[in-house]
Amino acid sequence: MAEANAGLAARAATLAILSAIMEEGQTMAVVLANKNGALKGVGPQDRARAQRLALQVIRLLEPIDRLLEPHLRKAPPLAVMNILRLAVTELHEGTAAHGVVNTAVELARQGKKTTHMTGLINAVLRKIPEGAPLSGPAQMMPRWLRQPLVHAYGREAVTAIEAVQAKAPPLDITPRGQTLPEGVALPTGSIRLTEPGQVSTLPGFASGDWWVQDAAAALAAQLLAAQPDEKVLDLCAAPGGKTLQLAATGAHVTALDISAPRMEKLRENLTRTRLQAKIVIADALHWQPEHLFDAVLLDAPCSATGTIRRHPELPFLKDGSELAELTTLQAALIDRALMFLKPGGRLVFCTCSLLPDEGEAQLTSALARHPGLTVQTPTLIGIDPNWITPEGGLRLRPDYWADMGGMDGFFMAHVTRG
Repeated sequence: MAEANAGLAARAATLAILSAIMEEGQTMAVVLANKNGALKGVGPQDRARAQRLALQVIRLLEPIDRLLEPHLRKAPPLAVMNILRLAVTELHEGTAAHGVVNTAVELARQGKKTTHMTGLINAVLRKIPEGAPLSGPAQMMPRWLRQPLVHAYGREAVTAIEAVQAKAPPLDITPRGQTLPEGVALPTGSIRLTEPGQVSTLPGFASGDWWVQDAAAALAAQLLAAQPDEKVLDLCAAPGGKTLQLAATGAHVTALDISAPRMEKLRENLTRTRLQAKIVIADALHWQPEHLFDAVLLDAPCSATGTIRRHPELPFLKDGSELAELTTLQAALIDRALMFLKPGGRLVFCTCSLLPDEGEAQLTSALARHPGLTVQTPTLIGIDPNWITPEGGLRLRPDYWADMGGMDGFFMAHVTRG
């Protein structure tokens, strides 16, 4: 029984996370932030394990279900299916089969909705081959998202994106000081860690010598190229990686976001890195600055479809119905950001979206609305010229650097006011 109970708390928490996402429609961020939710009373180590396992189950959902299907006469209730999915994920990762099966049965025994199906769970899992090989194509994005991406990039590229999204992503950091964890230096200056472990215990974290930031996201601040003593505005700044980059240049940075809770993370990171920025909690569409800015960075709210490799639950929680509202908001924020600029000032607009409607189309529309804008073609170190769009924007996709673990999907453009 002791062996069956080993890791039981983490696995039970994994099932609670899966239920919160699949039944209640919560994002992982909401699950982690809810102190009275799925992870209530779960210790840090079990919490981290549960988060990792839940994300891996979701990444591999279709291949797992394909493996289970021949052994099920009909689909069992979701709670039972998730116990099976979790077990297959662990078997696939090489966890000892007897421990996985025993724990799955114990988890079923403890649940009111699953206790009567322990026999089924035991029988099915004993038929799964050692290592639980998952075959067939990677998990496909839903039709509302996949169809426009195939139209934009081609079927082969979309299949390559899905292959990257099926793997747990590495961790990227933006270096600032000299004390850094061991990793691979990426062409654009970020450092990639493949097995980081507990981030807060890594060398240089406590001293503020680096912060966690996907390599693609780090390019937006590089594109803006803030200079010492410039007045720079970071719009929609939370959780703050770009603010830290801007502050590290010696610019006078104002970081604005509508969400006070999300800005707390930025406050913590500013303290840790000993960087300075003025924090403003406000709605950018109504806020009035005390002065105009030399440069503005706008990381606009979007569908976040470029971050599925880190947030695989997103396709399950969205259906594309929010896109019209988002694109309208993005256009309004671009217009607002331009109002905050001095004549000759520069704006970098970006979204972590794969959809051209939230990127390339926004640039085209902004140029039509504001005839005085000029696009500055990116000249950043380490970027592939093929990533630059005909209009001069920068299109980043998860399948770029696929052999190194990919990157988040982004669109960004650098424009100057006439």
